Amino acid sequence: MSGREQASVQALTPAQAEWFTPQEWRAACERQAQAGARFCALFASNGAQGPHVSCIFTQAGHDHVLRAPVPSGAIDTLVDLFAAAGWDEREAHDSHGLRFNGHEPLRPLLEHPVEPDAWTVPVQGHDAYQVAVGPIHAGVIESGHFRFTVVGERILHLDLRMFYKHRGLQLAAEGRALADGLAYAQRACAACAVTNTVAYAQACESALGLAPDRNLRRARTLLLELERLYNHLNDISAICAGVGFAPGSMAFAALKERAQRLNLRLCGHRFLFGSVALAASALRIAEADARIARAELEALHDDHRSLWRELRFAGSVQDRLGDVGQLTKHDAMRLGAVGPAARAAGVAQDTRGESPRLFYGELDRELAPATPERAAGDVAARLDMRGLELAQSFAILEELLSEELAPGGVHSVRSAASKLGVARVESPRGETVCAVQTDGNTIARLHLRTGSYANWPALAHACRESLLPDFPLINKSFELCYACTDR
Repeated sequence: MSGREQASVQALTPAQAEWFTPQEWRAACERQAQAGARFCALFASNGAQGPHVSCIFTQAGHDHVLRAPVPSGAIDTLVDLFAAAGWDEREAHDSHGLRFNGHEPLRPLLEHPVEPDAWTVPVQGHDAYQVAVGPIHAGVIESGHFRFTVVGERILHLDLRMFYKHRGLQLAAEGRALADGLAYAQRACAACAVTNTVAYAQACESALGLAPDRNLRRARTLLLELERLYNHLNDISAICAGVGFAPGSMAFAALKERAQRLNLRLCGHRFLFGSVALAASALRIAEADARIARAELEALHDDHRSLWRELRFAGSVQDRLGDVGQLTKHDAMRLGAVGPAARAAGVAQDTRGESPRLFYGELDRELAPATPERAAGDVAARLDMRGLELAQSFAILEELLSEELAPGGVHSVRSAASKLGVARVESPRGETVCAVQTDGNTIARLHLRTGSYANWPALAHACRESLLPDFPLINKSFELCYACTDR
């Protein structure tokens, strides 16, 4: 093992987990907030000793898990400390029956009561009325319901209702072998299949005290950037469609198609399914194949740059993007927004720079979080973020394909073993968090909180004060996944 690999292994300590009494729970979480830790996820579990709740925080790249039993079925809320915990507490209530004292009203999230008053925020005022969109949509799209409260055409408030096809993947994974859990994580979302499976594999490996070797780190980083590439090209196409700019929509969709065909040739699947394994990588790219892939990526990059210039100088397009669907930096941080949506608002946070289990820290050039020159948090800034990150991805892929790729594996770091593994991986939509509690070599609990899950509340907030006809454009500029909530 090289000196650089040894240093990387030393950084692979598992998340620190601490237990607190129900009475100590809130104060312990408040200390995390005061220390500047960032909220990542909250979830409930049922163990041999009854129900308990866990909360994941991160600070300076180190993860902390605070846990507490909930024998009475109720525990203090964190929503006033971390607004991002709102959906997590509502989900824990619907899935495990837990109550969170102080979270009032604790509206259902997974459950779907018939009466709108049971799940929507009441809005009163002169000429305020509601417009309901979905869950059935005109296009080929998954189920999601948007209930707007508007005056004229201006949106005052948006209530979201997801979870129409909740598949119970996390519960179904319990009791399965750790290797079998990959299939459940992968099927949470096709567009983020690599992110979800890498996060799951890393969480398991952390719990087992295993550290990836150089080839495994390179392979997973390559797969993640291939996934980011086609997703960002798709998102630019969707924003063009949102303003009715068909030439841009079709041109970037064609680039996305070329990127997915490259996925198929390199990995055997357009969406990269089956490319991630637990504690290993079977991906092999010979030097000649890597050279051909670099040439294809260079041609794709050249065409992207040409189209990007045309898009930037299309005045009728650019005039539709600025000041639409604004999310301020303050609100992005308060709501726990992640990924391009947060960086477009000026939040310089990118989980790729905190990933010792991946290859980002070993690249020739340092990967710093990119933010647009005009970090206004609007549709224009979110479009610019895709352009900036595409430039990063093309450069990263060129470096990763500069030599052949051989199968990879893991090193044993037994002193770091734990029954709870936590991983955070940057998806095209933002940070995805995976927690795996093990019972020997089986899954006792799986929790997957994707970048889309984190950003849906931020999207709803960004719609305020916008015009109702602009919602499709705002929605496409976030380009969040419905399936991630239906996990």
